[in-house]
Amino acid sequence: MTLPNDISRRRYLLQSALGFGSLALGGIAAAEEHKKPNGEPHFQPKAKRVIWLFMRGGVSHMESFDPKPALNKFAGKSINDTPHAHVMDPENFKNLRVVVVDDANGKDRKIIYPLQTGYKKYGQSGVEISDWFPNIGSCADDIAFIRSMWTTDNNHGAQVQFHSGRHMLDPRVPTIGAWLNYGLGSLSENLPQFINIGPRFFDKRDGHYLGPAYDAVNLKVDPQNPLEYATPHGGMNSVQQRKNLSFTNQLNRLAGEQYPGDAALQARIKSYELAFRMQTAVPEVLDFKKESKETRALYGLDHPETKTFGQQLLAARRFSERGVRFIQIMHGDGAAGAWDNHSGLRKGHAKLSKQVDLPTSGLLKDLKQRGLLDDTIVVFATEFGRTPGSQGADGRDHHPFGFSVWMAGGGVKGGVVHGATDELGFHAVENPHYVTDVHATINQLMGIDPRRLEVPGYKRLDSDYGHPIDEIIA
Repeated sequence: MTLPNDISRRRYLLQSALGFGSLALGGIAAAEEHKKPNGEPHFQPKAKRVIWLFMRGGVSHMESFDPKPALNKFAGKSINDTPHAHVMDPENFKNLRVVVVDDANGKDRKIIYPLQTGYKKYGQSGVEISDWFPNIGSCADDIAFIRSMWTTDNNHGAQVQFHSGRHMLDPRVPTIGAWLNYGLGSLSENLPQFINIGPRFFDKRDGHYLGPAYDAVNLKVDPQNPLEYATPHGGMNSVQQRKNLSFTNQLNRLAGEQYPGDAALQARIKSYELAFRMQTAVPEVLDFKKESKETRALYGLDHPETKTFGQQLLAARRFSERGVRFIQIMHGDGAAGAWDNHSGLRKGHAKLSKQVDLPTSGLLKDLKQRGLLDDTIVVFATEFGRTPGSQGADGRDHHPFGFSVWMAGGGVKGGVVHGATDELGFHAVENPHYVTDVHATINQLMGIDPRRLEVPGYKRLDSDYGHPIDEIIA
């Protein structure tokens, strides 16, 4: 038998067997070139999986999870005329100007802009949360709020930075989802370990030097077309696909005998097999017909404002209980992200918070009642906050010097507020945390020592590892 060359084998698969083999082919093969971890945690984990909710564009920390009444008191005044001007140049931010700035282009944002919504205390913990997030507020006793995040990218490349720890202009490194995908073994034979739902950030890769095998698989919440190239080519049925896949694998194994040093062949076979199984498994996860009316109501599936995000979060719950390790859901269309309200902040944030508030609380409550919250980490994050000063008449600008995220479940303490910004919400002044501290906390809870995942030849900075936020770990 004459063995076709590698290019013709690939073309044969793409045209006749699966139709989306290239999605996995480009990845798993690259990852087999160096010795990988054995798939076991390095120490006893508290969590098995992560559901990562990312609000693209920059949520105002002051109108969400870090209300600042001093903004109302000093509204309309220059920040340099307030008693708080001294906090503008603390020791750990030596090079900042003593003004509220537009971090994208350097224009001053000195005039204090008042809060655009009210706030109240929630739960036995009495956490203050804005009126735009009442349903998340009802879950306050299950959440650890981190009010002292900071980053260095002053534009929306901060989305890449929040996921990887590196500035967008630095050499690219794997994202937190890719590292967990790389470090931990599979919990499912039929589903990928790392899924992205929703618009990606500027850099659509995750694995980088780990290889594309550790990129997220992009899915749509559509049982009829959940994955690009997932429809069998030419209307081929599953029996025909299986025969073609078996034949293709035989060709690859013959090639393996001819070229025993080609470690990528076994990875290629694995990728084809997974792709075939996903054609059945993914649509099944996205079929919500068997979900009860009560569950649908939890996620807001019957309301137009919450339906889309609610479906995505219900899919996240269903993927997580079937063994997917890292489910990344991105909210906010547009190049920069819909939360980027340089103008019309009241209208924009009110609309966007309504889209995510009920579904997010529904996810937490659903996970909790099913016993899944005990070993599932839920993260609610954004790339930076918004300036205390106004931009134009009714907006806020990019603000990387202090903002908020929160975590729940999987070994995270509930009803906790950790860290603080100053009274105007300008700087993280109490227990400041760079973005990789969130990564380090997740690694700790998942039983991973990131230094033991190093790949020879690739230098990582100390800040890449971060430091676990011990105060929020149960």
